[in-house]
Amino acid sequence: MKNFKKWIILIFLICIYTFFCAYSYVQAISNDLKDSVFRLHVIANSDSSEDQALKYKVRDNILNYMKTISFNCSTKEEAIKTVNQHMDDFKKIAQDTIVSEGFTYDVQIEIGEFEFPSKSYGDISLPAGIYDALRIKIGNANGHNWWCVMFPPLCFVDITSGIVPESSKQELKNQLTDEEFTLISNASDSDINFKFKLLEFFTNSDLLTAKN
Repeated sequence: MKNFKKWIILIFLICIYTFFCAYSYVQAISNDLKDSVFRLHVIANSDSSEDQALKYKVRDNILNYMKTISFNCSTKEEAIKTVNQHMDDFKKIAQDTIVSEGFTYDVQIEIGEFEFPSKSYGDISLPAGIYDALRIKIGNANGHNWWCVMFPPLCFVDITSGIVPESSKQELKNQLTDEEFTLISNASDSDINFKFKLLEFFTNSDLLTAKN
């Protein structure tokens, strides 16, 4: 009986140790990803076909402008600083787009930390979590969201081909460890896939301190 209790305690301690090792690993990767990307979040007024189409118009014009002002950005911090310096321009572009499409919705725009679901961009997948982002809310902002990555510019992926430009991959790779980059690169390795699932589990279970 005593030996049985000892085995139970030993197994329990091993489980606790394994949990905290996995937790520390996932938290480190989550923080590194958060520190490496700056995302875009556009929320439509509603889920009507007209409002959803407007959301994409606003998105396209915002991204086209971002291309013109961010080509010299080499870090996430530089990208956020650039966007901060042009916030009035971003809001005007969104508002002008809304008006030109025949709507009278107001628009709210801000930079902050927001929750994102797991999302794939071509052959790059980012786990769910809290990320810095530029958020644009159209009208009542009760419609479906649209997410992407402004830096590195994964937003500019050709969605029809599903190909991420090598330059964008390289910018992201430069700011992550080799393992972290491999983890989000849709690798077929079973060990890498397990680690990505582990990352998603902790995030979706609200177990990371990065969650609000």
